[in-house]
Amino acid sequence: MAESAALGYALWGSAGHAKVLASLIARTGGRVLATFDNDGTAQPLPGVPLFIGQAGFERWLAGLPSGEGVRALAAIGGRRGRDRLAIQALFARAGLVLEPLVHPDASVCASARLGAGTQVLAQALVAADAVVGAAGIVNHKASVDHECVLGDGVHLAPGATLCGCVRVGDNVMIGAGAVVLPRLTIGEDAQVGAGAVVTRDVPPGAVVLGNPARRQNKETT
Repeated sequence: MAESAALGYALWGSAGHAKVLASLIARTGGRVLATFDNDGTAQPLPGVPLFIGQAGFERWLAGLPSGEGVRALAAIGGRRGRDRLAIQALFARAGLVLEPLVHPDASVCASARLGAGTQVLAQALVAADAVVGAAGIVNHKASVDHECVLGDGVHLAPGATLCGCVRVGDNVMIGAGAVVLPRLTIGEDAQVGAGAVVTRDVPPGAVVLGNPARRQNKETT
């Protein structure tokens, strides 16, 4: 029974990213015990109970013999780093376990550090002395090169590349196939568009697109 509990997961989110995580969890020998969503029209994962909102979460939690050993992940992608962090705070208060989840086909260097609840998906790379903060997503084939430092709630979309020594602030979204050149800084809450090539620092809250990436006016985004 203890072994089963240690492999049990709770996911907040029931859409596409939850399906990706559920598949990964199954591959690593775990199982999803329950999913949660604020959307009353959300569809459950096959064979997994779905609970709606905080009230549903508390009802599920009250039915557990003990929260000890149950792992939890925020299964929400995109520019929702703050939401992932808020969900993780809820999980932590409930006594659930917040650990990184790494795909067997990903490469994470022994000297790299992954924050609580961070997810490293198939064929992704986190290189030597890199740091990825809490509630991060390093998506399929994304690359975090040596000595990069990523804040909390960062999402690297599939195929995004951070060259060496890049610094990324909290809650940044870096789009699919984007490239950030070495030793640059991406300010918190910024967004780098898909396929962009970033050749200079990006200010906090900015949206940059293109090759080379240029800041967009609010009227055009």
